[in-house]
Amino acid sequence: MIAALLFIAFLGMMFLGVPIGAALGLAGAAAIALANADASWFGLLAVPQNFYAGLGKYPLLAIPMFVLVGAIFDRSGVALRLVNFAVAIVGRGPGMLPLVAIAVAMFLGGISGSGPATAAAVGGVMIAAMARAGYPAAYSASVVASAAATDILIPPSVAFIVYSVLVPGASVPALFSAGMIPGILAGIALIVPAVWLARRHQMGAAEADMPRPPFWRSLREASWGLAAPVVILGGMRAGWFTPTEAAVVAVFYGLFVGMVIHRTIQVRDLFVILREAGELSAVILVVVSLAGIFAFSLSTLGVIDPVTQAIVGSGLGEKGVLALLIVLLLIAGMFLDGISIFLIFVPLLMPIMAHYQWDVVWFGVVLTLTVAIGQFTPPMAVNLMVASKIAGVRMEHTTRWVLWFVLAMTLAMLLVVAFPSLALWLPHQLGY
Repeated sequence: MIAALLFIAFLGMMFLGVPIGAALGLAGAAAIALANADASWFGLLAVPQNFYAGLGKYPLLAIPMFVLVGAIFDRSGVALRLVNFAVAIVGRGPGMLPLVAIAVAMFLGGISGSGPATAAAVGGVMIAAMARAGYPAAYSASVVASAAATDILIPPSVAFIVYSVLVPGASVPALFSAGMIPGILAGIALIVPAVWLARRHQMGAAEADMPRPPFWRSLREASWGLAAPVVILGGMRAGWFTPTEAAVVAVFYGLFVGMVIHRTIQVRDLFVILREAGELSAVILVVVSLAGIFAFSLSTLGVIDPVTQAIVGSGLGEKGVLALLIVLLLIAGMFLDGISIFLIFVPLLMPIMAHYQWDVVWFGVVLTLTVAIGQFTPPMAVNLMVASKIAGVRMEHTTRWVLWFVLAMTLAMLLVVAFPSLALWLPHQLGY
């Protein structure tokens, strides 16, 4: 009975517009209070204890740092220089600017690991450029939003850090390396419909008349941005620093590039950058900590085992259960942000992973792919909200374009499901 009230309270508050973190925490606290109604008030100490326990985990220190890295590189002008370098490589023509947008977003994923931050950085540069070339605003927003979704797959990834905290045996380095090939595969899958749609509908007619940036000059200007993922990921692989320490190194590297090399960040800009990163980090970490209360109530009320038995005993078989979970997570991704999906569903999914002996790293990549698709699937797609705002277009106007990209990334996800080695080969080669 209390377990049913837990979910009813959570869903009811969600429909009333209560923020996801508050809904998780209040529903969990109410369930704990009801479960200890006949006991002493000491039972309620589980609420603050689990609030702190959800937050007091060393890997979570990387989240505010990587969020800060995204804010720094957003203002440093790196995105514009990477765009010029990419255009210098692929040239001008129908479909080339969308290709460049996707490639640059994938590359920036190796710096910040945040989809909305990359959507803002790439969208601020590419949407205006695509508008000048004659691409419809709704199409441009769809391209940028879907491209930014690859950033939670290509390391470093905030989503992988949260998953590693929730799932024993899923280390951050293993997840980072496992996301590399699926992330590149997802990006290639997005490029195909982007270029095909542009040429089929004769978009970007003015693009061919635009000047092509000189290659060597563009390479020289983009070199500091190109070196950022090498510094971050190479340093982790070489053992110079942990993923958490790598986030701090990335912050100082970004500040050096922005303040000394490009001189696009002034001392007066630091307060704004720190405030924006602090606000976003606080939102993420408060949701994580409040979800700890919800997860504790799930485990103490005995909800997880009956749900696991019901799913396992449904007669669907291993493949049927996996397909069901993917469909449910895709639907959830349309309404919830990625971190909330991890915090709500991973505690329920861990016994199912254990029952079928799924590799926790592989399943983490599949789960992250479904979350990535949800980031640009209407009606509540966070990346699409950011890109639509920059493009000055209503989200519903992007539907005819964005569904092509949803289909493309779904096919990439199905390939990773069918061939787990796409995710597991690189971690095995690196010894994780």
